[in-house]
Amino acid sequence: MDIESIAAKLSRGERIDAAEAKLLWEEAPLWLLARLATEAKVRKSGNAVYYNKNFHLEPTNICLFECRFCSYRRRKGEVGAWDYSMEEILAQVEARKDSGATEIHIVGGVHPEHDIYYYAEMISRIKAIMPEVCVKAFTAVELHYMIRKAGLSIEEGLRLLKEAGMESIPGGGAEIFDEKIRAEICPGKCSSAEWLEMHEKAHRLGFDSNATMLYGHIESIDHRIDHLLRLRELQDRTGGFNAFIPLKFRSANNGLEALGETSVVDDMRTLAMSRLILDNVLHIKAYWVMYGKATAELALSFGADDIDGTIEDSTKIYSMAGAADAQPRLTIAEIEKMCAAAGYKAVERDTHYNEI
Repeated sequence: MDIESIAAKLSRGERIDAAEAKLLWEEAPLWLLARLATEAKVRKSGNAVYYNKNFHLEPTNICLFECRFCSYRRRKGEVGAWDYSMEEILAQVEARKDSGATEIHIVGGVHPEHDIYYYAEMISRIKAIMPEVCVKAFTAVELHYMIRKAGLSIEEGLRLLKEAGMESIPGGGAEIFDEKIRAEICPGKCSSAEWLEMHEKAHRLGFDSNATMLYGHIESIDHRIDHLLRLRELQDRTGGFNAFIPLKFRSANNGLEALGETSVVDDMRTLAMSRLILDNVLHIKAYWVMYGKATAELALSFGADDIDGTIEDSTKIYSMAGAADAQPRLTIAEIEKMCAAAGYKAVERDTHYNEI
């Protein structure tokens, strides 16, 4: 096994295993990863780079968990905490109902007092204001808590949310699947098996979803590869993942601040290897809010074919952790310019990757 033979396999569109992935990740030159990942991207999506018109709702940052990497979470009554009322949340939707957005992305803290019936009502009332919009809501961690709190099975809880109008699930909460790492960085949060079970059962019920990996903290390359292979195995079974989003750990204002942040070179290697390992996931997203616009543009040369959406200054999760854009907003013109600079065409999509 050598880099040249692994590269030849990938150029033929063949699958690589964990050992091959590790050798490539650690030893292949960056230019080769860029070339291989670009070949894989073009096989999946041709000349297109996707985006959507979206905005985020973050109902609360009050959370019962104490994840060491999180800069977002607050306790009830703590400075910087918010817990919007239902009326305040609906007012945010009302203010954007004529924005042209095709997706509302809802995530927040795991509020100890809110159960699934509260969130089902929220979704149904949002859909009454914007009936055509796709509601992509709640990480597997949020879902696990709210469904369990209500005493329902996963299937019962997901069906309730589907009846309320939810169509898709974001990929957050995956962090790193290795349980020893999870015990150190996010104790008490649902396990990797529970995260994967939530997405598998959601796929079986007709939801599609995204998947993520939080990297650049205390994990190793072996942990990253293991994480990606578990996602690949689930995708083989269900085909329900739309996109994979590698999430860079941002170090400001959290319990792992002393670690600093990984390099842009590591970001690009991670993006490229994600594209090469996840041969059955159609899209790799370079989440510009996390990377910043310049790095997201660079990512388009390392296998990414999606940069998320316009956002409209509606998320605080990464700005609170030190990301470059304190008020994240991206215009269609900026998106088109970024894609053209990388040699691609910007294509608007909906949540399910239907072209608009």
